[in-house]
Amino acid sequence: MTLEQLRIFVAVAEREHVTKAAQDLNLTQSAVSAAVSTLEARYATKLFDRVGRSIVLTEAGRMFLGEARSVLARASTAEQALTDLSGLKRGRLALAASQTVAGYWLSPLIHDFRRAYPGVEVSLQIANTDDAAALIRQGEADVGIVEGEIDDPLLASETVAEDDMVLVVAPGHPWIGSAPSSGEDLIASEWTLREPGSGTRAIFEAAIETAGVAMEKFDVMVLASNEAVRSAVEAGAGATVLSRLVAKSSIAAGALVVVPFQLPTRRFLSLRHRERHVTKAAQAFLDMLQDGKT
Repeated sequence: MTLEQLRIFVAVAEREHVTKAAQDLNLTQSAVSAAVSTLEARYATKLFDRVGRSIVLTEAGRMFLGEARSVLARASTAEQALTDLSGLKRGRLALAASQTVAGYWLSPLIHDFRRAYPGVEVSLQIANTDDAAALIRQGEADVGIVEGEIDDPLLASETVAEDDMVLVVAPGHPWIGSAPSSGEDLIASEWTLREPGSGTRAIFEAAIETAGVAMEKFDVMVLASNEAVRSAVEAGAGATVLSRLVAKSSIAAGALVVVPFQLPTRRFLSLRHRERHVTKAAQAFLDMLQDGKT
């Protein structure tokens, strides 16, 4: 049984005439008759009685007509759903973002996307860079936005923004007015840092590697959020490296002071799985990220 056979049956039943149904459906009379005959033969059930030149529904035909109409209505609803999805009137977008991106950069973009596509449901999972990449790899998110470099052949990445990093301390720290100039200076301070696997931590580790100092020599307190790190350093827990986006308000308030120190500018990257289908919603969001970059 096909939808086309049901469509023909309903047309004949409503008109009680094969020729009129064929004309309205833009089919030949023989094609319409064959479709009805195929249904009757396949299920060994008489759907119409031929009365002279007219046809009328049998009792079975009347019962089947309601079911056929319901099936065609559901098919029409399903077709409309696909049309809506293709036009982004409906849909879902699952995002994964690292903490700095999610907390200080991404929210306005999600707001703009929701305003452009109000029928698309958006969810966001916040994790560090490595964990956000894992969500994309496992198919649990459509698009990721992270601040750490990802080396994974399964993931395609594109730069969507750049982020300045700063070394900050609280007022009263020995580096105020006397910035560290050697590896020995760096390890002389306490440090409060994000956990391994975060993009912020990766920037710090790259910087000290350039300075020729081993990570094992540092006295480090590890905290799992930017806000916790910022608050601890404001309270005097040594030094840290943070995104300028994270530290901006504290710097403006005088709670943190930027120490001159060469740090690389890092990239915010969009991530998608190379081998998974990119949904209309995901592509629209990726396009918005690229438009925002330019």
